[in-house]
Amino acid sequence: MSEFIDVSGNLVKKGIRYAKTHEWIDLSVSPSRVGISDFAQRSLHDVVYADLPKVGHTVKRGVALCTLESIKAVAEVYSPVDGVVVEVNSELEGAPELVNKDPYGRGWLVKLQVMGGTDDLLEAEEYSELVRQQL
Repeated sequence: MSEFIDVSGNLVKKGIRYAKTHEWIDLSVSPSRVGISDFAQRSLHDVVYADLPKVGHTVKRGVALCTLESIKAVAEVYSPVDGVVVEVNSELEGAPELVNKDPYGRGWLVKLQVMGGTDDLLEAEEYSELVRQQL
């Protein structure tokens, strides 16, 4: 059994939760890793810079967490939950393309200490349907 759902070439990882704005969060661990989905990274194309928040920054669900710059555009990444940034992926400073190459692995953005706001997050199956609708 695969750990991914394939939606027309867009991979949706099972076992993590998703915001309708295409961010993912792994709530099975604390602090929780956050990143953007395969669908989101494909929409951005080649990420060339990640402007990540500072450790200790308090974030609110649905508010800009950081920005990703690609050859196509600059996109805001929204926090999927309320929380505090406890770590940023410093590997992205020298290799922002990891967001494209491995969005659910080495391309994670931040780790958050979750303080709430998890109610509206989607399961992988629900998020897969959202992606289908947007293709």
